[in-house]
Amino acid sequence: MTEPTQSADEGSGPEPDSGAGVLRAFGRQLKRFRVRAGMERAEFGERLGYSVSTIAAYEQGRRVPPPEVIDQADELLDAGGVLKEMKEEVERAQFPAFFRDAARLETQAVELHVYATKAVPGLLQTEEYARAVFAMSRPLLPDETVEQRVAARLARQEIFMRVPLPTISFIIEESVLRRPLGGRGVMRGQLEQIMLLGQRRNVEVQVMPTDVEEHAGLEGPFTLIETRDGRRIAYVEGYKDSRLHTDRKPVRELEEQYGILRAQALTPRASLIFVEKLLGDS
Repeated sequence: MTEPTQSADEGSGPEPDSGAGVLRAFGRQLKRFRVRAGMERAEFGERLGYSVSTIAAYEQGRRVPPPEVIDQADELLDAGGVLKEMKEEVERAQFPAFFRDAARLETQAVELHVYATKAVPGLLQTEEYARAVFAMSRPLLPDETVEQRVAARLARQEIFMRVPLPTISFIIEESVLRRPLGGRGVMRGQLEQIMLLGQRRNVEVQVMPTDVEEHAGLEGPFTLIETRDGRRIAYVEGYKDSRLHTDRKPVRELEEQYGILRAQALTPRASLIFVEKLLGDS
């Protein structure tokens, strides 16, 4: 089955964001329980360890509360599990609409393989690089949305520490590593992050040189996911038409492409040496 994660005929304007509605609904519930408990924002924030402005942002749906904050708030306000029940939806709401299904599957991955042609893969991005990427988005995103998406991107990187360790690999086009998004300093920090994560025993990073004469991935970026229950899924990125493929035929075709790409790219060891050279030149 092929599942469009966002309609292709929505036009070129900003995507409808159902996630914002979820956050506003959660915020209203949070405020209702806080008022019922007879707490001012200052007292509630102090007991949670957050500022008044942060509590206000949660109640107004402008920021995404971490799961542990939702748990603490539910117990502190005697909400009877109502806030906890919204935790999964709140967590999903932090991602743009077209990526929510893929983000959910990513949390279930035992294997994850990413081919990147446009920017450094989100799972490898530093905070500064991610902020630069979102800030460059057109139409422009509100500052709060940029910060929300940066936080969500960084939260995804918990996958590297998950137990049992998933197997993760990346193939990144050389041009991506040479494009200093956010400035030279930001890119230097990004290359250092790739070096660091690329040395983890469950992670392999490969660079696809620009001067290769044969290339199996000319149709663009994609991600392959295998979940704990054995499902094999492909997520294919496209402008306002990113899709999840679950039928065996398209998934197998992309698996074949990825296998050939791995053979055509530099080896993991040679790739880290290449990144190290880029660092020396920066």
